[in-house]
Amino acid sequence: MPFLQLSGIRLSFGARDLILNASLNLQDGSRAALTGPNGAGKSTLMKIAVGLVKPDAGEVIATKDTRIAYLPQTGVQFESGTVYEIAEAAFAFDHDLIKEQEEIGRLLDSSHLSEKETKRLIARHHEITEKLEQAEYWNRGERISEVLNGLDFKIKDFGRSASELSGGWQMRLALAKILLEEPDIMLLDEPTNYLDLEARTWLEDFLKAYPGAVLVVSHDRYFLDVTVREVYELFNGCLTRYVGTYSQYEMRRSQELEALFEAWERQQEERQRIEDFIRRFRYKDSKAAQVQSRIKMLEKMTPIEIPEGMKRIHFSFPPAPRSPRVVLRIHQLSRSYGELRVIEPFSLEVERGQKLALVGPNGAGKSTLMRIIAKEDNPTSGEAILGANVLVGYFSQESAEIMESTATVKREAESVCPPEMLPKIRNLLGAFLFRDDDIDKPISVLSGGERSRLALLKLLLKPANLLVLDEPTNHLDLTSKDILLEALSRFEGTVILVSHDRQFLDELPDRILELSCGNRPLLYYGNYAYYLTKKAEKENAKLEAMQEDNQKPKQRRQSETDSASSVMHQELISDKNWEAEKARKARLRKLKRREEDISTRIEEIQTEKEKLQEELAQPRNYINGEKTRRILAELEDLDRETEALNEEWLEIAQSLSEEA
Repeated sequence: MPFLQLSGIRLSFGARDLILNASLNLQDGSRAALTGPNGAGKSTLMKIAVGLVKPDAGEVIATKDTRIAYLPQTGVQFESGTVYEIAEAAFAFDHDLIKEQEEIGRLLDSSHLSEKETKRLIARHHEITEKLEQAEYWNRGERISEVLNGLDFKIKDFGRSASELSGGWQMRLALAKILLEEPDIMLLDEPTNYLDLEARTWLEDFLKAYPGAVLVVSHDRYFLDVTVREVYELFNGCLTRYVGTYSQYEMRRSQELEALFEAWERQQEERQRIEDFIRRFRYKDSKAAQVQSRIKMLEKMTPIEIPEGMKRIHFSFPPAPRSPRVVLRIHQLSRSYGELRVIEPFSLEVERGQKLALVGPNGAGKSTLMRIIAKEDNPTSGEAILGANVLVGYFSQESAEIMESTATVKREAESVCPPEMLPKIRNLLGAFLFRDDDIDKPISVLSGGERSRLALLKLLLKPANLLVLDEPTNHLDLTSKDILLEALSRFEGTVILVSHDRQFLDELPDRILELSCGNRPLLYYGNYAYYLTKKAEKENAKLEAMQEDNQKPKQRRQSETDSASSVMHQELISDKNWEAEKARKARLRKLKRREEDISTRIEEIQTEKEKLQEELAQPRNYINGEKTRRILAELEDLDRETEALNEEWLEIAQSLSEEA
């Protein structure tokens, strides 16, 4: 059975001990996450496992012929070959087996082999045949298409030169090649970084069904929770194994960290008491022995260390002017590029306090709409009007390009920081992964990810009552995401968001706007999980309708066979009566569609009301009169809408009864 074992791994960089003691085991069926604070050494440990970095101590053991594949975070570049050719190169191992099998065939054709050698070659020939069948070698074209499509490559992309792809798409192609190789063990460092939601979902399903072993580093909590069954945490240089899902690990780890924080706080208090005693009596001869005793106590005290990434940091947005009730009004807005229409005409109102997420496949116009809302782009038709007194805070991946390159990280953040938050600037920079000497780095030497994090922090430090955030969680670790999510959840302004992070989409938005090429944007009243449920219901309804349509010709033929009189009756209907019957059926279909739409909307309103009533019941709202009035006003609007819809529904029911 293939397996990979790391035992007693130790590694230092200069005077810094990065990894003190790391041991892990991977075998068939292993689904493991490698987690820990940023900079703990997770990527380095993966490189040790595949032989790219040599440890100072310990050993890496793998069974003979174990095939191990490694996907780094970045840096994969394909200089030649098309997308399809790179993907097909995953079958190089199988190509070698084919050559070996052909050579065995030639040897077996010769007559000078001994009986023992003949049996050995026949057994090997059968073994290769089984391996090729298991790898679906003869169906590799279908498998290549399945994996490339799953990672959102279109058929028209298959013939593109891989060297033309952007860095993110090259990393997708590298992931596709590894998945097609089907190695015994996969080590994946941030595989979801460049994937949209659909591709992430596809990858989740692929890994859940994968027979080999997987070790993954990811900052996507939802992805980890549905794919792994054990967690290895690298903390303070030591690797600890936790059995269970990622959520189970977090629950247990939070309890351990709580105990660690309490021990740290007790130690700080004890240290403070000892130091106060030493300062107070250092120069009193009568207390010299006690002072020396306490100095020794301090020297012997082993400090409890809490890494920067584990420290509790809370972020609150600076005060901003109150916006009007309607923050954004979109009227018949569309956007085209030449002949290609990216956004179909639609209208929408976004109100104060709402959290709206835009979802849809790549190229559906999400970032385009965000730029239009932020006044960084113009629509082809229609308009997006901001309310009076609306202050927009806009973040995109391009925001990192408009910073003074000669300034340091700390100085750049301080340049926009409100005076009352300046004492916390080091902690805030730490929350966005700038620690120790990082804060004194000039911006000119920062990586793209570091510049992006700094741009996001700068945006959040500025007063705004409408935040327009395009992929804000890229380049953040799990702790930083939690800090941002908590802050956005408490933010009293309005948020419009694009994200591929399922946790964000499940926990933050109360509305989802779905964009898709060639279709008018659709609004759903709920979070991403609610949106997926409604999408599934619609797909099931479509499927049932198609099945009914397919059954109608059969039923009609059966009816014609069983009842000749019915056929004769149909033939006697005049053209005029036939047209009337056709119009009546069209009216019925229209009424039934409207009846279904009303029922759906009433369900949505009920869900909205339940959420508002839960919010109204929160004790914190008892002292917030304005917020309470807003909630009550929204509830009244929903009641009025429900009453109107019920009246319309009764009229439709009466009409349907009369038509029938």
